[in-house]
Amino acid sequence: MRKLIFLFPTVAVLTTLTLTSCSTLTTDQYEATALTSYTWQVKVADDLANENLARFETFATTSLLNRNGLKPSGAVTGPDEKGLWWPALPPRPSVDEVEQRKKLQQATNPELLKTVKYELNYRVGEQQRTLPTNYEVYRQVVKAYPSRTPLQLTLGLNDNSVEKAEPVGSQRNF
Repeated sequence: MRKLIFLFPTVAVLTTLTLTSCSTLTTDQYEATALTSYTWQVKVADDLANENLARFETFATTSLLNRNGLKPSGAVTGPDEKGLWWPALPPRPSVDEVEQRKKLQQATNPELLKTVKYELNYRVGEQQRTLPTNYEVYRQVVKAYPSRTPLQLTLGLNDNSVEKAEPVGSQRNF
């Protein structure tokens, strides 16, 4: 019986936190962006087998801002399997550049990283916000943007991210 007494308040608190931590809103003024980037990186350490003591040295980076799925100027490749466009590759670091940074430590061969940072810009009334989001929200916005279909946005914890976007008043699956 004691476990049940403890369990009920815990469930009630968690339910309250869940219900109060996220909110929804509807907007017809929005723009999704995806910043695609290439970065050259080298792992450096006294002993590369010991991951805890390794550090990463970054070299050249190139980026390209995708807006609403449209081909941005400066796009070199794309669209890829996610509908994203990519910039030109940055120059690979030379052996001299890598040796200069590693000093007396060991270094891996340069590795090319591909990253994407998704954001959603939206306006409700006089308030305009830009929040981080994910690939699924980006794709929903890309599909809704040409017709400017209003979207219901589900915000994340403390309204600091956009977790979901759904078309309003439409039975179509975007």
